[in-house]
Amino acid sequence: MTNTLIENNFRTNRLPHIWCSGCGHGIIMRAITKAVDELGYNKDDVCVVSGIGCSSRAPGYMDFNTFHTLHGRALAYATGVKMAKPELKVIVVTGDGDCAAIGGNHLIHSARRNIDITTIVFNNNIYGMTGGQYSPTTPTGDKGTTAPFGNIDKNFDLCKLVQGAGATYVARSTAYHVNMITQQVKTGLENKGFSFIEAVSICPTYYGRKNKKGDAVSMMNYLKTNAVNVKAADKLPKEKIQGKFLIGEFYKSQEPEYTEEYQKIIDSFQKER
Repeated sequence: MTNTLIENNFRTNRLPHIWCSGCGHGIIMRAITKAVDELGYNKDDVCVVSGIGCSSRAPGYMDFNTFHTLHGRALAYATGVKMAKPELKVIVVTGDGDCAAIGGNHLIHSARRNIDITTIVFNNNIYGMTGGQYSPTTPTGDKGTTAPFGNIDKNFDLCKLVQGAGATYVARSTAYHVNMITQQVKTGLENKGFSFIEAVSICPTYYGRKNKKGDAVSMMNYLKTNAVNVKAADKLPKEKIQGKFLIGEFYKSQEPEYTEEYQKIIDSFQKER
């Protein structure tokens, strides 16, 4: 299965990848390709768009239509792709800094429009590629190269943000819960509207080292022991979930999809001519 998955869905001449040892991004990338593979999509019907950052290197390894764009602008480019070719399955691969800082407005407006794009955020709580600066998801008190004495900002809950903005599918998983990521990406791709999956990753090189989180195994164990499925959270006493974070599916609904509504305007105009 593994060899076939790689041969059918990756540009093998570009492997191995260049992410740091212990980085969780390769796990998430594989989960995305596995989701596409299990859904049986034709590769020519899939377009993967990224911006700039560690996560944004993923499309270079994936053997689909791929588009490596500008920092924070992946969703803007993906919107253009979807409007021009609405039949495509459009996936945006982005990072916490790429989508929540410079790309924050694109994120909320893509969700508001409910355009049929599946966005997967590789959230490692840091700007890994450019030197370890703190990001909009770096927990309050944690350190980065631009916050050597600790971050005083309150960090975003990206899932709550996009749900409030209008996304019709919202979920979170981690690099440890890889099967959950695969299933969430599959559900997101089948959802007719804006789908958002936050994949909590690990960065031992910058975030882990700067904050004394231990090695990659220790950081993976943290994800394993501190993630609580939202289905179980309501049944647990508060002390059992204190200091932990939720994973699972948070929201799913059906709303009018943007490109279909746009096409209705075009069809209406053509009938009137």
